Parts: sequence; C-alpha cells; structure tokens
Amino acid sequence: MSNVFVIDSYYKPLNPVHPARARLLLTQGKAAVYRRYPFTIVLKRVVEQPEVQALRLKLDPGSKTTGIALVNDANGTIVFAAELSHRGDAVKDSLESRRGVRRLRRHRKTRYRKPRFKNRRRRKGWLPPSLESRLANILTWVARLCRYAPIAAISQELVKFDMQLMENPDRTGVEYQQGTLQGYEVREYLLEKWERTCAYCGKQDVPLQVEHIHPRANGGTNRISNLTLACEPCNTAKGTQEIEVFLKKKPDVLKRLLAQVKKPLKDASAVNSTRFALLERLKAVGLPVECGSGGLTKYNRTTRGLPKTHWLDAACVGKSTPGVLSHKGVVPLRMKATGHGRRQMCVPDKYGFPKQHKERKKKFLGYQTGDMVKAITPKGTFEGRIAIRHRPSFRLGKVDIHPKYLRCVHRSDGYEYIQKGVRHAPPHGSSQGSPHGAIL
Repeated sequence: MSNVFVIDSYYKPLNPVHPARARLLLTQGKAAVYRRYPFTIVLKRVVEQPEVQALRLKLDPGSKTTGIALVNDANGTIVFAAELSHRGDAVKDSLESRRGVRRLRRHRKTRYRKPRFKNRRRRKGWLPPSLESRLANILTWVARLCRYAPIAAISQELVKFDMQLMENPDRTGVEYQQGTLQGYEVREYLLEKWERTCAYCGKQDVPLQVEHIHPRANGGTNRISNLTLACEPCNTAKGTQEIEVFLKKKPDVLKRLLAQVKKPLKDASAVNSTRFALLERLKAVGLPVECGSGGLTKYNRTTRGLPKTHWLDAACVGKSTPGVLSHKGVVPLRMKATGHGRRQMCVPDKYGFPKQHKERKKKFLGYQTGDMVKAITPKGTFEGRIAIRHRPSFRLGKVDIHPKYLRCVHRSDGYEYIQKGVRHAPPHGSSQGSPHGAIL
C-alpha cells in the first residue's frame, strides 16, 4: 500500500514512512494515530532539524475522476496515490429536483415563490455548482496533503487536448508541433471521443487505427472532424470507399457514426471549463505549479511502460516526470465525494408531499451520520458508518447499537473511502441523508 504520513508533535510534516515502520512506532508507543484516511501518525516528540525530502504533488483532473500522486523527483518513487471520484452529476440532479419542486409549488398555487432568475448577477469567473464542486474537491485534498507531507511543487494536467495543434497539424514555425507529441494528442482525443471502440464493428480491446471518414484519396483532409477509429480488418475493407457506400447495408451504424462525428465531448468540455480556474487557485497555494497536456501525459506513461490508470496518469503529468517511476506495492486510496448531508427539513415523496421531518441538530451525543465507528457489544464487534437517530439507538449496518458501545474511528468528512477492494455496506435508514462509506 501507499506510505504512511508522519507529523511531529508540532504538526509539521516529515518524510512518509513504510507501513511496517509506522506499525513499529505505534507498537513502541512513540507515535499515535492522527488520521485514518489518509493514514497519518503523529510522533510524541519534536524532531529537531529534520532531513525532509521534497515531494511533488501531481494532479490529473477529470470530469468524473481525478488522479492524485505524490512523487519523489529525486528517486522516482510514488509515495502516495489516490483516485478522487466527483459528485458533479449528483449536484446537478439535486438542483434540477429542487427547481422542479419549486415550479410545481408555483403551479399548485399553494405558496407562491417569485422566480428570481432575471434579477441575479453572476460574479466574474462564475462556474456552475457541478463544476465548482469538482474544484472544491481537488483543492480540499491539495490542502490536506500539504498538511501531512512535505510538498514543494505541484504539477497539473492543464489541457486534455491541444486543440490548436490538432486543427493545424501542418503549421510550421512552432517546433513542438512537428514532434512525436502531435500524434499522441490526436490519438488520445479520438480514443476519448469514440470510447476506445471500432466505429464500424464496435470491437473493443483490439488495436485501433486512425481512419479517415472521407478518404484522403477523394479529397479528405486531416482535420480532427474527419478522423475516427477502426480496427485493422475494417480499415482494410473500407479502403478508399465513401462512408455511405461502405455502410450501405448497415444504415443504423451509418446513422450512429454520423451523429457521433458531431457529438461534443461533454466530459472534455467540463475539464476545459475548469482548467484555468483550477490553475489560478493552485497558484494561490503558494507553491510553484507545472503544467502539461494530456498528450504529454500519455507519452510519458507509454514510454515508461505503465498501465492505464488515473493515479499512474497523474504520476506522469508534466516534463518533470522521472525517467523511471517506482510504483511497486502502491495501492491507491479510492475516495468518493458524497457531501455533508442535506439541509432539507422536510423530505417529500415522489409526488411532492412531506413524508419525513428532520431535526435541526446534525449531531446527537457527539456523533453524526456518516461517522466511522467501532462497536464492541455483547452481541459481537461491528465496524462501519453509523446513521444517527435522535434517541440513544444508532443504526450500524443492519443492527441497532447504543452509543455507549461506540468508539469513533474517523469523523464524517464528506468522502467515502475504499482500499484493497474491501468495502463495508452503508447503513440503512438514515435520518440525516444517505450516508455512504467504507473502512479497511
């Protein structure tokens, strides 16, 4: 697994250590557990003049998942890796649901709520809440990792695709546009757009070739809108035929292909909309920020012979990537943003009628829904996330447990954690929203 973060008694970050070393410090009583996710220990003494090795925090922002990696540039070791799943779609669905309820309430003429969409002014640099949520998730973990590890620099994948290079592949005068990186930009874009499948037969997990929809022999160009992906048999069978002739007996495939050509990349648009906003906020952290493109990331990953994963993509961001990356034994921490519950005081059913009332207080007896706890009871030992009730009987999995048996392991912080593929089922019957969670 990833290394364990270490801080001294003044909460200053030190060099991360191997899990075996951390276990020894805990056994000898020289350290205590400070945080469960990411696992951090605090020493019971102050380290005078520590020899700290600077680390680089690398980010591969995505629309749904962001890869995170801490890399030691001196020896190429990946110290920590994580994959952060965003909740942008859930935020958008919640806003749509709220808008529908308010619109229905106006139509019922029960309580009039005046529309306000015409008298609102958006500040400069405004982003939709679904995109703002993605930025907040990334910045939250950048701040946390800076508290637990000696980070000296940040690398960010700024652009997924170099659109200027793809639209003008024959332009001269710019040295990098004539290099091998251009092909990586084009192929990465096509793989993303055509979902890594053959456009003609739909095969996956086979070698794919760049194919001209309108053949070059008939006047077709190298513009990105004229390119697709095809397996070798389909590419050979099509030859210099027009797409309408080649797919004459497959009208459904032809219709789908022509529609896909004009289809925009929703996820790529989300990344492109937030890339510079994220860059400006990362600069505000006070650390030097390095930028790189998605094509450069793929180039670094393929030349080093690494598999395709979010956290390994993050480790390959930027020109500062070491020639050899050591990732043996690294198990990424998978984090999923779940939010901090809902502020609805009255939960409606699917028809809009109230069905459940919620208490105003989010905590009860020192616990709140989503806290990870360990309960040692006469019936056995249980671990997982709890769902509180405003009476001394909390829900843990499928059993009810009195708070006197509980010991808090990790406070609810709006994220679900999964590691080593082990996941505990979330509790049922939440009184403060739907909690999700996993523990080791």
